[in-house]
Amino acid sequence: MNENSDKLWAGRASKSADSRVNDFNSSIRFDFRLVMEDIRGSIAHASMLGRRGIIPAEQAAKLVDELEVIAGEVVRGELAPPADAEDIHTFIEAELTRRLGDAGKRLHTARSRNDQVATDFKLWVREECLAMRKEFAALVRTLLNLAEKNLETVMPGYTHLQRAQPVTFGHYMLAYAQMFLRDCSRLTDAHERADGCPLGSGALAGTTHPIDREMTAELLGFSAPCENSLDGVSDRDFALELLADLSIAAVHLSRLAEEIILWSSTEFSFIELDDAFSTGSSIMPQKKNPDVAELVRGKSGRVFGDLTALLTAMKGLPLAYNKDMQEDKEAVFDAVDTIRLGLSAFIPMCETMTVNAERMREAAGKGFINATDCADYLASRGVPFRDAYKAVGGIVKYCIENSKTLETMTLDEYRLFRPEFEEDVFEAISLEKCVEGRCVYGGPAPKEAAKRLAAARARLSEYTEAE
Repeated sequence: MNENSDKLWAGRASKSADSRVNDFNSSIRFDFRLVMEDIRGSIAHASMLGRRGIIPAEQAAKLVDELEVIAGEVVRGELAPPADAEDIHTFIEAELTRRLGDAGKRLHTARSRNDQVATDFKLWVREECLAMRKEFAALVRTLLNLAEKNLETVMPGYTHLQRAQPVTFGHYMLAYAQMFLRDCSRLTDAHERADGCPLGSGALAGTTHPIDREMTAELLGFSAPCENSLDGVSDRDFALELLADLSIAAVHLSRLAEEIILWSSTEFSFIELDDAFSTGSSIMPQKKNPDVAELVRGKSGRVFGDLTALLTAMKGLPLAYNKDMQEDKEAVFDAVDTIRLGLSAFIPMCETMTVNAERMREAAGKGFINATDCADYLASRGVPFRDAYKAVGGIVKYCIENSKTLETMTLDEYRLFRPEFEEDVFEAISLEKCVEGRCVYGGPAPKEAAKRLAAARARLSEYTEAE
């Protein structure tokens, strides 16, 4: 007897596959993760086969009942595939056949592993889009809470990592909240774009059986079947899109992680991480290392690699299914696990960190970050901005040479550069006044930032209420 007889593809071959080929070909070590999706798809398929009279209704009912029993056993840890199982699809079908005999063998009528695996994977990805959105919504909520507490916490804003203009820590947190809200939006879009059921596409050309694809699509939560059977089995855009969305989110996480690493350093001391979310050194007893932030920053490259791996695997494939596409799942599983694990530590790290408002205000008082406001003061008194800019540049140079700041200059010294300066210049260059004056839409003024905070909470509620 051919040793391949337990394989779904057995029949044509007269010679057994080498054991090394079986090991290389096997995907059970990672696709068992799709077991519940595989069972869901099989229940929908069996129900449709019975409804359409393609198999006897009583056999379809037995299949559905036994599949539900198997699902329960898997959840309770009572059933797991043997090490030599080829994949999750073979395992479930073999288990049904062992329990139900010929009725189990009828499940695969009008179905190919090609449309089966595409359906399983798309079901999993669709659910994961919503699950990951929930994870990022939790991070947004944390950042908004930090923003609300720090709408008036003045700090320096930076360009080129040089002190540039005064902002607030609340405004800074709102900036990152916007990034992660966009990530939530992208995940929502990815979920909606994955709305097409591959089941019924067969291997590539559908089937001659009178199946009802609308029925199976509805049972599985899709709004419609895929429009084209070739595309139905060979499309992995939904997986690529999830990876792309997670890669962009990983960029955002890495950028915030970098800020936290800088801010928690002695040189900045803008924040202090809770001891529970930092580590020490094996040799330097004084150290408090931001390892969580560093790992989140480092693991972003791993997520990018997962996206690149699948893009590379897909880029030269002719229609329809090719075995190369077996490489789709591990990359997606890894990216999801990497992001989820990072967020599990990153969110509470942000929740528990201490904001050093005094140190931020002290840093904002250095570096002449109110120089633009000084130039704007002159511009408001009729001085062309370019002339005002040049005059304030001279003032800054004078301050550096004389160990002064814009606040410690006297009015007489100001008038050495422009006669338009009056006593109210000191109010105009006050850091708090500089921030309050930036009340344009999206600016850092506390009143404006409070409006944007409320708007961000409203957007966040769209994602959390939909869960």
